[in-house]
Amino acid sequence: MSRKRPKPEEIVAKLRQADVLVGQGVGQGQSVAEATRAIGVSEVTDYRWRREYGGLKTDQVRPMKDLEAENQRLRKAIADLTLDKLILQEAARGN
Repeated sequence: MSRKRPKPEEIVAKLRQADVLVGQGVGQGQSVAEATRAIGVSEVTDYRWRREYGGLKTDQVRPMKDLEAENQRLRKAIADLTLDKLILQEAARGN
């Protein structure tokens, strides 16, 4: 059975929740390990999420993901066009 991946907005909310748990009061906050367990993720997942979504706010996440998808689509288009160009150059050389 596969797990459902959280949406980027949910990830940012969980990271904020973990920050609150770690930062509650002087000496009263939880450790990072306890906070990550409290939000239901592993420390490795927390590290990866913080690396990707670290300083973002909830309203900034969706545009970033849209831009990444557009960038991926354009890279694929360039790769296809480059391949077509190489094929045509090879065919022209043969004539």
